[in-house]
Amino acid sequence: MTDLFSYAGKKVVLTGGTTGVGAAAVEMIADLGCTDLTVLDIKEPTGPATRYIPTDMSDPASIDAAVGEIGDGVDVLFNNAGVAGVHAVDFVIRVNYLGVRRLTDGLVAGMPRGAAIVNTASIAGQGWPENLGKILELIGLDDWDASLQWLVDNDELASADMYGFSKQIAQVWTMFSSKRSYADHGVRTNSVCPGPIDTPLMDDFIKHMTEQVIQWTVDQTGGRMLTADDIARSLVMMGTDASVAMNGHNLVADNGFSAWMTTGQVDFSGLA
Repeated sequence: MTDLFSYAGKKVVLTGGTTGVGAAAVEMIADLGCTDLTVLDIKEPTGPATRYIPTDMSDPASIDAAVGEIGDGVDVLFNNAGVAGVHAVDFVIRVNYLGVRRLTDGLVAGMPRGAAIVNTASIAGQGWPENLGKILELIGLDDWDASLQWLVDNDELASADMYGFSKQIAQVWTMFSSKRSYADHGVRTNSVCPGPIDTPLMDDFIKHMTEQVIQWTVDQTGGRMLTADDIARSLVMMGTDASVAMNGHNLVADNGFSAWMTTGQVDFSGLA
C-alpha cells in the first residue's frame, strides 16, 4: 500500500524554515523521506534542508529571484513565513499576504497536477466574514504597488489590528485562490490556522496582543500552549497525499478554542 504520508521523491519548498514551526516542519519532512527540500528565509536554517535560498518575503525582487532559482516541478509549497503585528502595517501585509501570493503565483504554473500549497494562517483571522467584501476587493488587485496603495486608502481596516487583518486576508486568499489553482493546474490550496504557539515569535505577539489575552486564550484549552511541533504536524499532514480531497480549507489547529468560542463555551471573565 502507498504510504500516504511519505515525502519521498517530492520536491518541497518551505518559507520561514529557520526557527519555530518552520524549523520543526523541516525536520519532519526530511524524516518522511524528502531529499529535495528548499528553505527560503532571511537567515540560513540549521536543519536538514537540502538547499537554502536567502529570501526576503517582503521584497518582490527577492521573491522573483527565488522563483527563478527554484524552477518548475514543486510538489509541495509551504508558505509558512510570517511576522507579528509589532511592525509597520505595510510590512506585515507584504510578508503575510503579498509575499505569499507572489511566490505562489510564480511557482504554481510549474507545479505538477496533484501538488499542494499549504499556507500558515491563524485563528486571529477568523473575523474575515465581516470584511469579506473589502478583502475580495484587495485580492482583485494583481499589482504589488496597487495593493499597497489600497492599504493606504483603507487604513482603518488594517491599522485597527494589522496582524489579524493580514491573517483574514490569508484565509480568504486560501479559499479564493484554491479554485483557480485547482481548475488551471490541478494544485490544491489549504491553510493551517494555529492558536498561540510557543515559538521565538511569541515575544512579539505578547507585545502586540498583550500577555493577558495570550494567556487567557491558552487557559481556555487547559493551559498548555501549542508547540512548534504540534503545528508542524498539521502543516506536514496537509502537504501529503492523505489530504488529497481537501482544497480551499482553513484547518483550525487550536486545541478546540475556536469550536468552543463558536458554541458559547468560552469563559470571558479572565479578560476583565
